[in-house]
Amino acid sequence: MNLGPTELIIILVIVMLLFGATRLPKLARSLGEASKEFKDGIKDSSTQAELAAKAADKEAQAAKLVEEARIDKLVAERMAEKSAVERQVKGE
Repeated sequence: MNLGPTELIIILVIVMLLFGATRLPKLARSLGEASKEFKDGIKDSSTQAELAAKAADKEAQAAKLVEEARIDKLVAERMAEKSAVERQVKGE
């Protein structure tokens, strides 16, 4: 369904008759503001999703570092025990 120039003019005249010439600028302004708020809301939601994904990545990295530190501590404890046992064996 294509609207030609005559159809658009007819629609514009009907809108002017319904709303009046004084209310049309206010109506256009409010439509523009609503459109801007909608676009900003979409932009904010995508930004929040990106921030949440980054926070989840950082949390996963922190958990990985904690696990690596725990493993390193266990390895160091085992090595210390092994050294203590070796010293005891040599001392006997």
